[in-house]
Amino acid sequence: MNSEPSEPPSRLAQLLTRLTQIRPHERRALVLAFCCNFLLLASYYVLRPVRDTVATVFGVDQLQDLFTGTFIGTLIASPLYALLASHITPRRLLPGVFWFWLANVLVFAALFQGGAPGRALSAAYYFWFSIMNLFMVSVFWTLMVDLFLPQQATRLFPLIAAGGIIGSIAGPLVTRFAVRGLGLSGLLGLAAAGFVAVIVLVYLLMGEKERLRSLGEEVQPSRLDHRLASNPFTGFREIFKSSISLNQAGFMLLMTWVNTVGYFLQTEFAASLPVIADRTVAISDINLWVNAGSAVFAIFGFGRYVQRFGVTAGLTLNPLLMLIAFVALALSPTLLMIQALQVVRGIGQYAIARPSREMCFTVVDQESRYKTKNIIDTLVYRLGDVSSAWILDGLRAAGLRVLGSSAVGFGWSLLWGGVALALGRRYEVLRTRQPAAPDAAAKAVVT
Repeated sequence: MNSEPSEPPSRLAQLLTRLTQIRPHERRALVLAFCCNFLLLASYYVLRPVRDTVATVFGVDQLQDLFTGTFIGTLIASPLYALLASHITPRRLLPGVFWFWLANVLVFAALFQGGAPGRALSAAYYFWFSIMNLFMVSVFWTLMVDLFLPQQATRLFPLIAAGGIIGSIAGPLVTRFAVRGLGLSGLLGLAAAGFVAVIVLVYLLMGEKERLRSLGEEVQPSRLDHRLASNPFTGFREIFKSSISLNQAGFMLLMTWVNTVGYFLQTEFAASLPVIADRTVAISDINLWVNAGSAVFAIFGFGRYVQRFGVTAGLTLNPLLMLIAFVALALSPTLLMIQALQVVRGIGQYAIARPSREMCFTVVDQESRYKTKNIIDTLVYRLGDVSSAWILDGLRAAGLRVLGSSAVGFGWSLLWGGVALALGRRYEVLRTRQPAAPDAAAKAVVT
């Protein structure tokens, strides 16, 4: 451990330590991670309403086609990412994804300067954003699980998630007040500036990991300056070999099935508004309420909840909330209740499900963090999108809209709860068996 003398902590630092249980050597990494997630999600939520707005050009009846195209694109992109992860060191791979994303944002900003986008440009932006946004968020959390140990994750991940949630509040606010003045092109340019700062913070976080590692402080012992195993399909195979990875895939699949129910209902509501700017504002308002509630819960509730009741309790809480929400929607199928369901769903996903499932990746080996995790975060996610979209389209064709969707959502939430329970129990087993030695040793217990 570092034995260098240090200045006495300030009263503010002492207060934060008592409230959050942050240890002195963790402060710099936590602040960097908090700021990075804040800027990442703030920029993301400037771009997301643009995606959801161009989706209304097609209408809710064509959402399943958009979801299908997105899944096909992800099916192509995921093996390409795995190939890069097999031949490029994490030190180059992590910022490289964000450099690529930044270049894409600048291209679309230039294309949107012509005014309202046509169907072709709308489809291109929808597919690009829906494919790449998952990689962007997944890569950030890959760095987090490759930086912090499991015992640190239960204390720090809720706070890091809170940084992203607060950024998710800033993004919709910027969109709401700037969209009419800047237009879609201006919004993309603003988001690009945010991603430049994200790239800088990613480099700083990688440097902080190496600094802590060299000082012998608490940090994942894995290195960022070496290539992972050369087989790009290892991540696909690991899903079926590892019970915790299989449970993660099931958790993600069912979560996206539940999310798609809310997304269909949201898009149908937004498409009823005649002015395209009003659709953007309406969607931003939903995001604002979701993220305000998520920030409060992540900062003041979830961290202590997980520390007291465990990761398993965190994983199962979100499905339980959705069971209650779908019952309420079936009893009162109104637009207000649909919006309330979206708020509950969003808070559950961002403040509860995301940090809970990310904690589970801290007990697997480094190769699984960079390969298997990305496949679950992207390809399995989009598989859930496209499969549930076609199921819901069949229900709509049969005349079962709000009530039918509520019944399906209730059933999926029930299954989701069972998978969440199995995932949590497997995590607890692996955490007790995880050695404090090098990362390579952890691979032996991931079964």
